[in-house]
Amino acid sequence: MIAFFVVNQARDWPLSIPGVEVVSARTYLTDPSYRDKAAACVVNLCRFGRYQGLGYYVSLLAEARGHDPIPRVKDIRDVQSDNLVRLLTEEIDELIQLSLATLAGTTYELIVYFGRDIGLCYDQLSQQLFNMIQVPLLKVRFERRNGLWRVQTLTSLEFRDIPVGHHEFIATAARDYVDACARRRRMRSGRPCTIAILHNADDPEPPSNAAALAKFSQAAAKLGMRAEFITRKDWGRLDEFDGLFLRETTSVNHYTYRFSRRAAAEGLVVIDDPDSILRCSNKVYLSELLSRHAIPTPRTMIVHRDNVKDIVPALGLPCVLKQPDSAFSLGVVKVEAEEELQRKVGEFLEKSDLIVAQEWVVTEFDWRIGVLDRRPLYACRYMMAPGHWQVIKRADSKDKETEGATIALPVEEVPPHVLETAVKAANFIGNGLYGVDLKEVDGRCCVIEVNDNPNVDHGNEDAVLGDAVYERIMDVFRARIEARRATRQQER
Repeated sequence: MIAFFVVNQARDWPLSIPGVEVVSARTYLTDPSYRDKAAACVVNLCRFGRYQGLGYYVSLLAEARGHDPIPRVKDIRDVQSDNLVRLLTEEIDELIQLSLATLAGTTYELIVYFGRDIGLCYDQLSQQLFNMIQVPLLKVRFERRNGLWRVQTLTSLEFRDIPVGHHEFIATAARDYVDACARRRRMRSGRPCTIAILHNADDPEPPSNAAALAKFSQAAAKLGMRAEFITRKDWGRLDEFDGLFLRETTSVNHYTYRFSRRAAAEGLVVIDDPDSILRCSNKVYLSELLSRHAIPTPRTMIVHRDNVKDIVPALGLPCVLKQPDSAFSLGVVKVEAEEELQRKVGEFLEKSDLIVAQEWVVTEFDWRIGVLDRRPLYACRYMMAPGHWQVIKRADSKDKETEGATIALPVEEVPPHVLETAVKAANFIGNGLYGVDLKEVDGRCCVIEVNDNPNVDHGNEDAVLGDAVYERIMDVFRARIEARRATRQQER
């Protein structure tokens, strides 16, 4: 495998490393011979402080050519945003605290060369930082506040700023990186598809129970793929996989969204993709989207401080109030009296400038239609909890919660208008895996919400199709991964 170290001027990298060609940015960008290299590791050592400068275009065109660049464009953009840096490094907070615990003072600067610490004291931390934001020569500034260390800034170093005494160490670290890059490319070219399944054993309401997770792994193996269960600690390993399947409760302000976002940026096939998480997690967005496309819903209002007085005339009482980010019956309340309405609306508007109010529609069950790749996958009736108006009856403690039964049915037995409405609503979100909740009253069907990350539990959603549910989901991953591999091969 060829390795190019791209610099502003050839003199900017005086070190000699076997198998590495040092090339100027203008030559790499303009000489057609570099465009035609089928496989190359590109280490971008240019200055990239300016948007759309030479350094920016080296990484951008390296990606377009199918090369393996560091940093990627996303890394360049990330390192320039202090807020995003702090957000990303939250994933390794425990390691940061453990690594720096014995340091005195309130500031510390760690220099990272290709994921290595020259002092060898913080190699694990250096590697994790490099996995997150792959800048070859990196300075990380930490500050300690209230007893906790936090990353304040990440800065890309220029080689001329590196002490001469560090040159030999940098040459070794760079050679190790190039060798590892070549090994990863060889592994990717001939390996079976690999799926990372993000899960959390401590999730109180996981989207798939332990038996279902085992079924997913078995289905992947049956289709010639390998599935590996990962947790939030495996953030730095995402580029080892071809696909990411989120089987942990998602939220925008949560590491599940950051995992999805990074995996998508790395070119993995992702379910749930970041756009689906964003769209499904906000009930205000869903309301506007469904209304725009004439998808039937209960009568709905977007409520703000200036139209609270219009709720009762428009919807009557009782009605239902929803926080925009409500899920699993949390943040959803039924109000029956004017005084209660005013109080609850006030509480909700303290958390969000906009909330959703809907007419109260009484049914014995909600339809749940699982939609995958723009087609129905499974169908269930989610019965209301005994003596309650929701599927889940919340209580002060988890032990006291009650949940209605789940009754799976063949898709063919679902009323056609229910099925068609569910698929149509899901397709406006994307082509991933969704759970569409609907109510049916007197032949009228209306969508309650579209959920990303829907439940697929053994014994519930799979009661009709059995193992076929898991195999169909894994087969979508396989088909999309193979399609991406074919496209990349054609581009080369």
